[in-house]
Amino acid sequence: MNKTLTALLLSALPALALAAGEHSGGHGHDMAGMQQGARASAVGKPGDPARVNRTVEVSTDDSMRFTPSQIAVKTGETVRLFVKNTGKLPHEMVIGTLSELKEHAEMMRKMPDMKHAEPNMVTLAAGQRGGIVWQFDKAGLVDFACLIPGHMEAGMVGQIKVE
Repeated sequence: MNKTLTALLLSALPALALAAGEHSGGHGHDMAGMQQGARASAVGKPGDPARVNRTVEVSTDDSMRFTPSQIAVKTGETVRLFVKNTGKLPHEMVIGTLSELKEHAEMMRKMPDMKHAEPNMVTLAAGQRGGIVWQFDKAGLVDFACLIPGHMEAGMVGQIKVE
């Protein structure tokens, strides 16, 4: 019985790996395929860490807020968003259009153990620090949110004004 069960589980692993998409526990939605296509024009693209113009510190906490929640950058600027989780819960920062963030948040509700490893995202355990290096190449508004289930809905959102 154990051998049969093990064989079944092992035979299912390739299908599960394909279903996982682009980041562990994830999906195939390439929200961060920013360098390759039309989505890059909406929110920018991954920046070169050697060419950072400035660093903006952002903190997250269990009040379900980003501080600051409004950030101003200049068109063409490469910014390091240095994010600190000062709370006791995990939090993340994901850059995208509002529609992309909402779509991704819905996927996160269906797969709450999803871990991100895309250039426009950072997931942080309690007390952890991390960052995103991003080049904002077009004027307009860029949204960001925490997509851990319930966090965006509780108001954990912000905007970057690219001038």
